[in-house]
Amino acid sequence: MAYVIAEPCIDVLDVSCVSVCPVDCIHFEEGVDRKLFIDPNECIDCGACEPECPVNAIFPEDQVPSEWVNFVQIDATWFTDREAARVAVDAIKPR
Repeated sequence: MAYVIAEPCIDVLDVSCVSVCPVDCIHFEEGVDRKLFIDPNECIDCGACEPECPVNAIFPEDQVPSEWVNFVQIDATWFTDREAARVAVDAIKPR
């Protein structure tokens, strides 16, 4: 299991969670992405990132609120097809 970053992160991009991640599994491209993404293959499920998020956007995969469950796939997609993940984020919360 991994942690997932959901909708509240969109357009906030607070990187407090990045600085506490012991395995550097939280990524984004500055100036391109509208949210941060957790690599499900690198996340060690330590939970260090969750309390650091000022907008409460980080959840264990099995506890993502139902309205944001699609972010489990969006986070995973970013690591194989960044443009598809960006399109999905834009569809959920248009600019």
